[in-house]
This record gives sequence, C-alpha cells and structure tokens, in this order.
Amino acid sequence: MSDIVRFSVSVEGDLLKKFDRYCREEQFATRSEAVRQLIRDKLTRRAWATDTHEVAGTLTLVYDHHRPQLRDQLLEVQHDNNRWIVAALHAHLTLDLCLEVIVLRGPAATLQEIAARLKGLKGIFKGELVMASAHEE
Repeated sequence: MSDIVRFSVSVEGDLLKKFDRYCREEQFATRSEAVRQLIRDKLTRRAWATDTHEVAGTLTLVYDHHRPQLRDQLLEVQHDNNRWIVAALHAHLTLDLCLEVIVLRGPAATLQEIAARLKGLKGIFKGELVMASAHEE
C-alpha cells in the first residue's frame, strides 16, 4: 500500500450534509474512508468498461433445485470456465431453494459473460454479480 497523501476538496454545504449522512448510514469510520471507497468503486467501474484490469467477483445465485437439468447446466458452465472460477459455495435455503456463491477472477468482460450465462438459465430466480478490482489501488 502506498503512503497516505492529504488533499482538500471543496463542496457545497448541502452536499457535505448528505455525504455525512451517507457516511453515518454506511458506518464509515471517517470521511476519508468513505472517499477512498468511492474512488476505488469508480476506478473499478471504469476498469470494467475498458476491461484493462483483472477483477475479482462473486456471483450469487438463488434457484429451484427441482428444475430438471439445472444443476447439470450450472456445473457444466462452471467446469467450462474453471480457469476463471476460483471456488463455489452451495447452501440449502429451503426444501426447494438453493443458494450458490461462485468466486471468480479474471477480465471483467469474461466474468460478466459467465455471470450472464448462469443467470440466464431457466430456474434461476435471482442472480447478482459483484466485482472489485483484484489489485491494490
């Protein structure tokens, strides 16, 4: 991690009040922590758009495990992309529903494509990909 550099920012009073409320609601220790996270988030989104950096992500899926062939399709896509899939966690939510959390790492566009394939399978009720930079910034 690099050395901390201080800089000042000028904002309108009402914007600062909203930002302070955001910091409290999100339970940031300081404004600086909040600003650092916002900057990292923006840089990560930019990296996704340009696909210049490796990212890490989790894909969370909720699905009906009684759906014919769904489990086989999920496993097939994961095996076809084992270069990018680091790990998977499977949990039983109810008698009918399962939760799967898949950890991925690689180019943003590739991870988005894998997530789209998995989220698009019949029987998937919810699918959400969360990505973050895989590098310290």
